[in-house]
Amino acid sequence: MSFINYNAKEIHCKIVYYGPSLGGKTTNIQWVYQKTAQDQKSKLVALNTENERTLFFDFLPLFVGDIRGFKTKFHLYTVPGQVVYDASRKLILKGLDGIVFVADSQAERMEENIESMNNLETNLKQQGYDIRQVPLIIQYNKRDLGNVTPLTELRSQLNRYNSPEFEAVATRGEGVFESLKTLSKSIVNILKGGDL
Repeated sequence: MSFINYNAKEIHCKIVYYGPSLGGKTTNIQWVYQKTAQDQKSKLVALNTENERTLFFDFLPLFVGDIRGFKTKFHLYTVPGQVVYDASRKLILKGLDGIVFVADSQAERMEENIESMNNLETNLKQQGYDIRQVPLIIQYNKRDLGNVTPLTELRSQLNRYNSPEFEAVATRGEGVFESLKTLSKSIVNILKGGDL
């Protein structure tokens, strides 16, 4: 649900990082923020309440180019990982253009991954989105740890719609930009097919 600013000749797209708590959503956004040139990004904003945190910033990536003379600006958001903050999750999903689902590869986190994916699907449906129609990337984070779930099991449990997927170690930036670039290009392809 991109927003078009005709005066500034900009298209604003919203990308949401979704997944279980402490899975690496914030680490992904912080890595992108740190590696993005100063003149291409806004400030990193943290909306902290007593028990939850949401991060966001926007930036103008060079790798997607212009769409019919419009610059494409991406706004990156994280959602709180805990299900108890479902109202915040729903609010952040409004008007989204794409999702990076950040799964925690640790074997003991599989149940939380599945719960978070089910919650994502439910929240999208309640807002009129079909998860099969929204650009979605699955990122299997923390692949550097010793107790990781095999990729075949992660795929069978989490990648229900055959979405593009990446292995990642977000603390080292591995898989971070690959996930974002693939999602950004999917969004841009959709925009190029639509009318401005």
